[in-house]
Amino acid sequence: MAPAAANYYSAPTHPAPKQRGYRICDTCGAAENPSIQKFRYCGGCSPECQKSHWPSHKTICQHTAAQVSGAKKQQAMSAACPDENLVKHLRKFTSTHSALLGWAGFQALQLKRLPANIRQNALLIELSHNPRAEPLYRFSVAGTHIVPRSYVTSHDPLVAADIDRREERCRRSGGIGTLVILVQCGGISQVMPVEVDPPSKITWDLRDDWPQVLRHFVESGRTDFKPVSTTARGVVYG
Repeated sequence: MAPAAANYYSAPTHPAPKQRGYRICDTCGAAENPSIQKFRYCGGCSPECQKSHWPSHKTICQHTAAQVSGAKKQQAMSAACPDENLVKHLRKFTSTHSALLGWAGFQALQLKRLPANIRQNALLIELSHNPRAEPLYRFSVAGTHIVPRSYVTSHDPLVAADIDRREERCRRSGGIGTLVILVQCGGISQVMPVEVDPPSKITWDLRDDWPQVLRHFVESGRTDFKPVSTTARGVVYG
């Protein structure tokens, strides 16, 4: 899990850049560098990775496509859901704020103190949607809840299988498992699995004010969430 915590009180010095977040290739583990190469949503860091990963990705990919199609049909029939792009907006929100969401989940489940919580609980983040707002201001945080992990995995076997696959890979590499974050808005859900390093390797601070930090960054349209930790030499950024 990439270290992340809040430079909460520092104001941005320039307009927040548009970005999709940094993702990891499921096949070789390479990190995305948007300034050089952007990953495709259903791809990897190279055609070779894409081809080798497709057999395991195919099922969850088709499942996601079916959800998107179903959501569009539901929105078309419901006056309460006028924005047919909600699914797209929610996916982009999750990608853009991946570091912030992962950090909030780590703090919410207190994984530094209680690593076993990663197998029992998940973080549910409920959002409100304003489709007419600028892209970085479309969502606000309506609520956060700690829920049993089975709340996520028992409703969708394909998602559960994908989480289990990530969990096994994470533990083989020395991590503690996969943190599950569920982002919901208007009846649409986005599951975000985060593979977490051993707490002994995570140096940034524990924060009890994570709900306020989460809300601040989301509702301020900020994407400059940065790593921070306190050491004997003081506060270290980077």
